[in-house]
Amino acid sequence: MDNVVNIRLSEHIQLDQVRLGTLYAQLGESGAENVVCRAMEELAVRMAQCDALWRANNLVHLRKNARSLIAIADQIGMHRLAKVAGDVTICIDTADAVAIAATLSRMLRTGECSLSAIWSMEDLSI
Repeated sequence: MDNVVNIRLSEHIQLDQVRLGTLYAQLGESGAENVVCRAMEELAVRMAQCDALWRANNLVHLRKNARSLIAIADQIGMHRLAKVAGDVTICIDTADAVAIAATLSRMLRTGECSLSAIWSMEDLSI
């Protein structure tokens, strides 16, 4: 037991700049910033709810919250977050508790990194 390996979990995040550009082109700067800010707030709330629902063993509502994350994340170009949220729903459907825990943790990490990436964008003046 001399070899202890620490695994540093991190997620590679890539925001869909084309999707964000389309939002800005369609809605204008003010409208797009409003949509993005509301979506970010909703994502943060739903991610916290997902964590609480998992701890409460409420898989029915956890699945609903994870599904709702998909559309919100896609709307603002967070396709990786949407994909992982979809993976969470698949794990819930297969009733694999270990997979749910692992995938939910990945979804929360991906969500936090995605939200940080949007916040750090220079063009988004919040």
